[in-house]
Amino acid sequence: MFKSQIGVIGAGACDEGLSRIAESVGKEIAKRGALLVCGGLGGVMEAAAHGAKEEGGTTLGILPGSNRNDANMYVDIAVLSAMGHARNVLIVQSCDALIAIDGEYGTLSEIAHALKMGKPVVLLESQWEIKGTHVAHDPAEAVEMVFGFI
Repeated sequence: MFKSQIGVIGAGACDEGLSRIAESVGKEIAKRGALLVCGGLGGVMEAAAHGAKEEGGTTLGILPGSNRNDANMYVDIAVLSAMGHARNVLIVQSCDALIAIDGEYGTLSEIAHALKMGKPVVLLESQWEIKGTHVAHDPAEAVEMVFGFI
């Protein structure tokens, strides 16, 4: 059993800079012994899972479809939701706190669900300015913040 389950949400496709940021977040989460929860696909999700795996962490991906092979190669446990974007609620419900890295409307929906459920959300490299969220300026600060909230 993990002490904490931390969600990393964000862009399904990202450039090298965002990928490095997400990898760093994943590494910091794994160093603290938490389970990294994500959507299981590419972009920020894959980069964060990759970082966690590099530090010996465990990753859980909640996939939108019903094919386990859709998960990125760094997902240890793939949950097949067959729910499309509605899986965002499952991702949020499965986390103690979340870090949102960049992202578009799918990420925005996850942020909204998290706030509605009373879960802490830390934004990193985000275009969104949302009441109730917290802004971090680097990966280490983002992870420090989420662990401070739980």
